[in-house]
Amino acid sequence: MGKIFKALEKSKEIDMGDSAVVENDSREDDLQDDTAGEENSRGDESPETGAHVQEDPQTIELPQSLDKSLVTHLKPHSSEAEQFRILKTTILFPKTGIPPRTIMVTSTAPGEGKSFVASNIAISIAKSIDEHVLLIDCDLRLPSLHTRFGFSDIPGLSEYLRAGKSLGSILRKTAIDKLSLLPAGKPPANPSELISSEQMRRLLQEVKGRYEDRYIIIDSPPPYLTAEANALARQVDGIIIVVKAGKTKRSDVQDLIDTYGKEKILGVVKNFADARHGFKKYEYK
Repeated sequence: MGKIFKALEKSKEIDMGDSAVVENDSREDDLQDDTAGEENSRGDESPETGAHVQEDPQTIELPQSLDKSLVTHLKPHSSEAEQFRILKTTILFPKTGIPPRTIMVTSTAPGEGKSFVASNIAISIAKSIDEHVLLIDCDLRLPSLHTRFGFSDIPGLSEYLRAGKSLGSILRKTAIDKLSLLPAGKPPANPSELISSEQMRRLLQEVKGRYEDRYIIIDSPPPYLTAEANALARQVDGIIIVVKAGKTKRSDVQDLIDTYGKEKILGVVKNFADARHGFKKYEYK
């Protein structure tokens, strides 16, 4: 289980030593410059077309138990939850005055904690007074958000894009008020084509345009392994990159920033890091 001790780093002046930090048992506190350890290829480690959106998502299956990584809900008074609230505040009240409504959370490789960060940012925003959140699992190859929120294998985005399922039938109310989940569904044979499709573009436009107070958080697979993230990046307002302390290459992060453009990067969250770095205020671009 991690603790965030710093907030997102200003991407225009990227310095891995000042990025957001999450602590666990590891004592590695710096990103590797040129080499990285082999990552878990089965998904995130966690200390961690035009169907209309229905106003009240259907609940076909009630969540049974929430994953312990959802610290902002299960441990609201913890230091981890407090640091996610700091991140939330900087997202909701940026210096530009215009908050990003659609945010993609990704990483350079599997096992860096992107789903942990996406889930807890979504919960923290949903716990605000007025904000509603839709959390979308776009990692169609290795989906995990449905299990984090207590659901079994259920239809989701894959079935909507591939088989014409109605959107209202696959949206799920979670145990957190004002937070809805669009699960990934069954892994398809052609995830890149589905995420890059015109129907996916229309889906995001629909949910972005229908509710002015809704934030959309997208859990995206690593762009170096799949093409889905690159397709999603063109359709979002901002991107958060999650890195793993002591493992992620600095060059990989910089390449990702160069690929998407500094103006699109909201910041970097350093996961699995050491608490001795102390606190640092999140600086929003």
